[in-house]
Amino acid sequence: MNNTVPPPQESGSSPVPAPEKLVLGTRGSDLALAQARMTEAALRGAGYEGEIEIRVVKTIGDKRPDLKLSEFSQGDQPVVDKGIFTRELEDALRRGEIDFAVHSLKDVPTELDAAFAIVATLPRAPVEDVLLTKSPAPDGIASLPLGAHVATSSVRRARQLRWMRPDLDVVDIRGNVPTRLRKLVENDGWDGILLARAGLQRLGYVEAVEGFAGTAFHFDEIEVFAQFLDAREFLPAAGQGAVGIEALVASEAVIAVLRTIDHADTFRRATAERAFLARLQAGCQTPVGAFTWFADDGATLAMRVRVFDESNGDAPPREAEARGPADRPDALADALMDRLSR
Repeated sequence: MNNTVPPPQESGSSPVPAPEKLVLGTRGSDLALAQARMTEAALRGAGYEGEIEIRVVKTIGDKRPDLKLSEFSQGDQPVVDKGIFTRELEDALRRGEIDFAVHSLKDVPTELDAAFAIVATLPRAPVEDVLLTKSPAPDGIASLPLGAHVATSSVRRARQLRWMRPDLDVVDIRGNVPTRLRKLVENDGWDGILLARAGLQRLGYVEAVEGFAGTAFHFDEIEVFAQFLDAREFLPAAGQGAVGIEALVASEAVIAVLRTIDHADTFRRATAERAFLARLQAGCQTPVGAFTWFADDGATLAMRVRVFDESNGDAPPREAEARGPADRPDALADALMDRLSR
């Protein structure tokens, strides 16, 4: 996934002994801790018998909830593409305080320092974005009233909303999932917010059920309606729904253990999506949507992308779709770049 990890041991060579203890680094939000526990459970399921410690590391994104995500790129020390939610975890890796870090992959910068690599991904959750409202919105975005106020922290979501519904008033929101839900139910002036389905599902607000477009649940005794947006129409972020596991490239024993829990299909899809962002020289906050899926019984990987102009907020997006061999995700990214440049 852009950074090369040590190759697997050759047949006949001595296996790398598994560490007796692993220290897992994570942010402290409810979602981050849920994903850390998922990773711990996966390691146990794969047969790791050593001690696992979950250690919380506060990132600058956690320390400054007062700032909009776009504001982290301003000032004398911009950090937006150095990792608002990852930099301190990487610092802990360098210092040997943790053995690996667990991330929401969509928050990980496209280009990593050569010392680090994404070495495994857990099975991907549904990738859709979700429109959350206090009254039913059966047709999703089309159901919102004229001039509705919709909150999101994502420039990708904001640009797609404004492109689809220029009349909407899109406002900024920060905070973890429960905080954003609380802001929705307490703010009479807001008609809806947008969140990722994966986070809502992992925190138990919506069920892991396929084949339906929406649901409802109670938050602070207020009914909240969740309408899942079609990922082929409202494109998710690269890596959305995937849990990425990052380690030092030099940590062979740690990587050998982490590879036992890697979900190959998720890793291929995420690699293609992140490779496309790398070709664009795009970061986590660049307004780009990417959706991948397998075809031909898994032999073919397809991807659709939607790219907005960062400097011209009124410009329509560029779009492209391509297919290629599932085992060559980098080639798929190249094919999409070629189609966009025509």
